[in-house]
Amino acid sequence: SNPQAVKRIVLTASGGPFRTADKAAIDDATPDEALNHPTWKMGPKVTIDSATMMNKALEIIEARWLFGVEGERISVVIHPQSIVHSLVEFVDGSVLAQMSPPDMRLPIQYALEYPDRAPGVARRLDWQQAFRLEFEPPDRERFPAIALGEECAKSGGTSGAVLNAANEAAVGAFLDGELHFTEIVPACRSVLSAHNFEPNPTLERLFQLDRWAREEISRWVCA
Repeated sequence: SNPQAVKRIVLTASGGPFRTADKAAIDDATPDEALNHPTWKMGPKVTIDSATMMNKALEIIEARWLFGVEGERISVVIHPQSIVHSLVEFVDGSVLAQMSPPDMRLPIQYALEYPDRAPGVARRLDWQQAFRLEFEPPDRERFPAIALGEECAKSGGTSGAVLNAANEAAVGAFLDGELHFTEIVPACRSVLSAHNFEPNPTLERLFQLDRWAREEISRWVCA
């Protein structure tokens, strides 16, 4: 399709295990609770990212650079059923949606087979059965990670690499019991704010900042 015909990209998010939890439950969240995803079966790191919605922050950055769409034209919506995985809205108001049951084997298979498609083992949607699709705007106070992704998509440069490295280290610290769940995003924001931003970094510089961001999270944990 003509890229100029795209008005915006909409990324969907399940909302994770804490979408409707009260503040006290989120403040006291344990790794086991954060790993109890309502719809997806994934590895521990990305499951925690889903709980903080840092996965959507990173996807905003990815979509910005993969598809050449400005960050202002990429948005996030909560979709608890995890059946619609993304949407593209065009300038005429029409919308295309990518839909499938929540099964990570399907996107992995597609990535391996691209641009072809092959028969797969993922279950199919049953269009003879009634089911519900719900959408709601994300609670940005509950999920402050979204704003970090938007900021990094807008600024570009070294921001995305620093956020990614800081988050990986912070999630690891949380899973190891060294960081509270609600400290993951603030720790990432602190490291992102502290780094010396460069608009056009070399690959070597990105690797250096990756190591630096992880070390900064370690210092945050020990503080």
